[in-house]
Amino acid sequence: MGKDIKKTLVKAWNYKWIYLMLLPVVVYFLVFRYAPMYGITIAFKDYNIFKGIFDSPWIGFKVFEKVFANKNFWLAIKNTFVLNLTSLAVSFPLTIIVSLMLNELGSAKFKKVTQSILYLPHFVSWVVVAGIATNMFALQNGTINMLLQRLGFDAIPFLSEKGWWIFTYIVCHVWKEIGWGTIIYLAALTGVDESLYEAAYLDGASRFQRLIYITLPSIKSVIVTMLILSLSKMMSIGLDAPLLLGNNKVMGVSEVISTYTYRIGIEKALYSESTAIGLFQSVVNIIILLGADRFAKLIGEEGII
Repeated sequence: MGKDIKKTLVKAWNYKWIYLMLLPVVVYFLVFRYAPMYGITIAFKDYNIFKGIFDSPWIGFKVFEKVFANKNFWLAIKNTFVLNLTSLAVSFPLTIIVSLMLNELGSAKFKKVTQSILYLPHFVSWVVVAGIATNMFALQNGTINMLLQRLGFDAIPFLSEKGWWIFTYIVCHVWKEIGWGTIIYLAALTGVDESLYEAAYLDGASRFQRLIYITLPSIKSVIVTMLILSLSKMMSIGLDAPLLLGNNKVMGVSEVISTYTYRIGIEKALYSESTAIGLFQSVVNIIILLGADRFAKLIGEEGII
């Protein structure tokens, strides 16, 4: 046992500069990721901001009971799942299709320009995107509705009717993120063996057949991995988009878990309840992740765990 420890220490000393470069990363995760996790205990305490976390009394699961008894909480859960599932159903296949289309472009220069244009919206703040969406989809003086009225059609309440609001949210989300989502797939496509395409071409396979029988099977594992990771975020949704695009008329569909937590945690200062919701959200995400990974293994894929 002593020899093994000595051997390990010698090996560590040989790589001391690598470990030294790794040290800032380790410190970062310890200070900003693991240490704040003690704050989870707020969900099990009658938290008082003046007493602090340590001196606030323990109350067990009473905070969770209070949260689960609130119908607005379950409405936020439902809306979160609806928006996330709808976004996934639309954006996931579209991202793959766009990646395949970019991969088929012959001109390298045109391909780079197209990719840059598609990536750009990802770096635009949701505040700006919400402003653009309001100018385009507003019922009064919105660009799209003004165009529809000139063509003889009635104005569409994109931002004030629940069904149309979900449609508008999905359009904005897809426009903003679809280009960024192609990066992983384009990287995977560069690893496809070119000899497979050459052999298929000599056998008389069309471009579409090569796409179906060579390209897609070659990146299937990446597709499954990305799907599992996307499913693991079903209970998580950004605060910016629902908060900025939403309004009182569509609160029934725009009130999601992040906006609900913001309202009770920041506006009402109910820190114990907001922490309990965050903890519940994380647990559900982990369960979905494990379930999706297990299902992937059952159908013959490697999964991610």
